[in-house]
Amino acid sequence: MPVLTRLIPSPLVVDIRPGALDDLACVLADERISHSGRLAVAVSGGSGARLRERISPSMPGATWYEVGGGTLDDAVRLASDIKAGHFDAVVGLGGGKIIDCAKFAAARVGLPLVAVPTNLAHDGLCSPVATLDNDAGRGSYGVPNPIAVVIDLDVIREAPVRYVRAGIGDAVSNISAIADWELANRVKGERIDGLAAAMARQAGEAVLRHPGGIGDNDFLQVLAEALVLSGIAMSVSGDSRPSSGACHEINHAFDLLYPKRAAAHGEQCGLGAAFAMWLRGAHEESAYMAEVLRRHGLPVLPDEIGFTTDEFVKAVEFAPETRPGRYTILEHLDLNTEQIKDTYADYVKAIGS
Repeated sequence: MPVLTRLIPSPLVVDIRPGALDDLACVLADERISHSGRLAVAVSGGSGARLRERISPSMPGATWYEVGGGTLDDAVRLASDIKAGHFDAVVGLGGGKIIDCAKFAAARVGLPLVAVPTNLAHDGLCSPVATLDNDAGRGSYGVPNPIAVVIDLDVIREAPVRYVRAGIGDAVSNISAIADWELANRVKGERIDGLAAAMARQAGEAVLRHPGGIGDNDFLQVLAEALVLSGIAMSVSGDSRPSSGACHEINHAFDLLYPKRAAAHGEQCGLGAAFAMWLRGAHEESAYMAEVLRRHGLPVLPDEIGFTTDEFVKAVEFAPETRPGRYTILEHLDLNTEQIKDTYADYVKAIGS
């Protein structure tokens, strides 16, 4: 009897542990990744550049490219530079902006990408999406999953604390995103990919329920694995649905309405998730989520990231316009300005200051 299964797009290698960077050359020597050792390595001027001196002796066939930022122009320029060479693969070494630039460039020239993140700010490190700033603000571009992901927890511990905390908010927001997906299934008949939903939900729950903090390797391991699983869940479903609901709509609204003042992606998503859970009537879950976010030093109220109540209400009201066609609790309730204000006032009273 034939075994009827489906192929799951996922990295060949996922190496998450302290000291993983010391074995990066061994990962890259896998002939499924590079048979000649000719690699294009994209680095930032910050964390990636600092690590170049440490690892470049073990990668004699690599050509290094310093990427200026996280714009579409940066990514197109990188792709053009890489195309002029004859490489087996692209390595993205640095923060989220560099990983996204490298993902886009690798996809543009048809090469596999190895992601080596230096922080855990969001689930983009293993997702099939590159988020890049463009003339219209910020855009999301479909790309293949990385062929390998190497996360050195010793390197992560040296990252700015805020950018590791942000990853917690992004991972935990999966729980709200899956609730939105289930709502769309009940009301609109939208199909749910059960495997993708299970992966994303359990990734979020693992972070939410873990008693540790960012100073613990055990917690960092769970957080890194959760962010990788979130990215793979998006590949399984073929879109961002497993990790993006009202929480991300609110995040995108912040980015579009207040581009010069927007906080970190994961900070905004965590806040958006806690409020979205309140909107759907899951008040105990919302309060617990806010409690956990607060324990990790993440915002649960807009004034904690520099926004007034009126600005937050405006963002929530505008949020559905950021993802036309996506059905979440925001589209379901279709609240007007005064209703959002009243609901937000109840949320504030419940979670405290």
